[in-house]
Amino acid sequence: MREMSAFGFRKWVLLTLLAASGTAPLAFSLASRAEAEELAGPSMNDRRIARLVANLMPRRHISGEPLGDEHSQRALELFLKSLDPMKLYFTKADVDEFAQHRTQLDDMVREGDVTFAYTVFHRFLQRVDERLGMVEALLKEPFDFAADESIVIDPDVARYPINDEEARERWRRQLKYSLLVLEEDGKSREEALEQLDRRYHRNARRWHQIDDDKLLELFLTSITSSYDPHTTYMSPKTLDNFNITMRLNLEGIGAALQEKDGSTVVSKVIPGGAADKQGELRADDHIVSVAQGDDGEMVDIIEMPLDDVVDLIRGDAGSVVRLGVKSGGVGETKELRIVRAKVELEDSAARGEIVPVETKEDGEPMQIGYINLPSFYMDMEGARSNRPDFRSSTRDVARILGEFREKNVDAVVLDLSANGGGSLTEAINLTGLFIDRGPVVQVKDSAGSVEAYADEDSGVAWDGPLVVVTSKFSASASEILAGAIKDYRRGLVVGDPMTHGKGTVQTLLDLDREILLGNGNKMGALKVTLQQFYLPDGESTQREGVKADVILPSLSTHMDIGEADLQYALPSDRVPPAPHHIYRMVPADVLGTVRARSSERIKNHKEFVDLMRRIDSYRRQKEEKFLSLNREEFLETRKELDAQKEDEKELLDQQISDDEVFSDTFYNNEVMSITVDYLEGLRQQNLAKAG
Repeated sequence: MREMSAFGFRKWVLLTLLAASGTAPLAFSLASRAEAEELAGPSMNDRRIARLVANLMPRRHISGEPLGDEHSQRALELFLKSLDPMKLYFTKADVDEFAQHRTQLDDMVREGDVTFAYTVFHRFLQRVDERLGMVEALLKEPFDFAADESIVIDPDVARYPINDEEARERWRRQLKYSLLVLEEDGKSREEALEQLDRRYHRNARRWHQIDDDKLLELFLTSITSSYDPHTTYMSPKTLDNFNITMRLNLEGIGAALQEKDGSTVVSKVIPGGAADKQGELRADDHIVSVAQGDDGEMVDIIEMPLDDVVDLIRGDAGSVVRLGVKSGGVGETKELRIVRAKVELEDSAARGEIVPVETKEDGEPMQIGYINLPSFYMDMEGARSNRPDFRSSTRDVARILGEFREKNVDAVVLDLSANGGGSLTEAINLTGLFIDRGPVVQVKDSAGSVEAYADEDSGVAWDGPLVVVTSKFSASASEILAGAIKDYRRGLVVGDPMTHGKGTVQTLLDLDREILLGNGNKMGALKVTLQQFYLPDGESTQREGVKADVILPSLSTHMDIGEADLQYALPSDRVPPAPHHIYRMVPADVLGTVRARSSERIKNHKEFVDLMRRIDSYRRQKEEKFLSLNREEFLETRKELDAQKEDEKELLDQQISDDEVFSDTFYNNEVMSITVDYLEGLRQQNLAKAG
């Protein structure tokens, strides 16, 4: 199983902890609170699961590292962060007390002892109730919105309060910020106060309803994620939900969601899915509320567990879900109406178009064949049934290339800028359309064994000039194709400085099958990183991605959406190169000329100059650690951020292809100019065909 992760604007993610639309009040009493918090405590099955996870990690994880003190310290940090990301609940004394065991968690788990998780969690519930009391009292007091004070928005700068007085001050400012946001979203002061009261009562109730299985999942995932961010423990319920999702075949809104510091963040919009067709939901958007049907009431989902959010969003094809969304986690909440649907292969298929560019010496325009490939796909059922006409990305691209040859195109551009990956087999086969046999990717397992996967079919579908367009959104399988094209010197890679950088493979280990107990006690599953990808030359795509030959300025370069932006992402390394052919399609002098001409155009292009100005503004805003709570300053900042988010959406629309095969934007026009320069350089050296 492979996955693609993408994260957004870090500081503003955290601010959305207190910015959502209304929801119905929930009954909450001290009696129900006390009843809910009576966790049963670790069972024999829990202890068995802990020992099994501790045993499997060193044997199955790609690193082969024994579970040790470093993992223990990381796990403590991750566990506390999963409960209290902005350090609003625990006190410094709490954390200092827990830290006395920071090198012992590995030993505890090996012995099947998970009582530490209960110790920490019961303390957390105690703090939740205390903070709820603070919230109730603070909401009855006046707030001075003319005061010159600020709120911390960077979790690395935030610190645990040293006493109740400091905790109360942190919460006063947090509530003050929330009131400002809600009032700017159109709520009256009374409505905003009522909503906050409901939110924190509901939040406390939710935490008190955490069961033993969920607590074990939180704790063991902190242990497993100390190895890498994609390795997690799934409780039986989470595993069942995962299997349901897989059987539904992306039925729903067609978006990958990620929990980030208490917020639900869109990491990827699936090509061809309901959200993609609706057209407004984007990666890095924060979902803050969900409603069913056209008339259902909006439910505030801030700080709601991701499993519960998925349950609200998931539904039958044809039904309506409404989402309250903040672009990048800031600004006005927009309501998106999406009709749930099943992803159809046709909607994510490769599409081609011939684009006339500039003129040749005889006055005829150059013909550039442009292919937009949003994913690597295959009709698995058709392939298994040996249907002669089953659909696949390789077959579709081969057909498009055949049409291009018939019409005598001069060069081909393959756009992978929005391609988050897909079938590894398809990535290998599709690469084979441009190379005549040879290794495409190498895979290393946890034993250190390296195996090369090659294109075995002789011949090519296109032997002329090739440009591959990538971005930081290009991940996994798309990185394999782009990397192979680069290593073979078969064509130019153009776009962001590097691709996403996801160079690992995960598999799902059903723990019931691992020990074959058959005693009726479900144990869940371990999703573990067991392999790593390497390019033909031996470099890993992990963290580093595939570097572009010609770099274009872009906003996505500076977004926190890459593998390297994840905590404890595995490092990049290398394996010995796999022998392969070197084409003469990227001569150093031609590449130098193409880069120089592109740089000169960009430097003098009004829209690129404006793009770089906007990027500088985006980078400065990301570096902010605090936000003013003075009403006038807050409103001015929010106005700037709203405008900035609109700019970001516009800039990404310019860079990433959407509904059209080829969008006539300044970014894509520069890609075509690069292609023309590249083609002319090859022709001058009689290298317009691969040899």
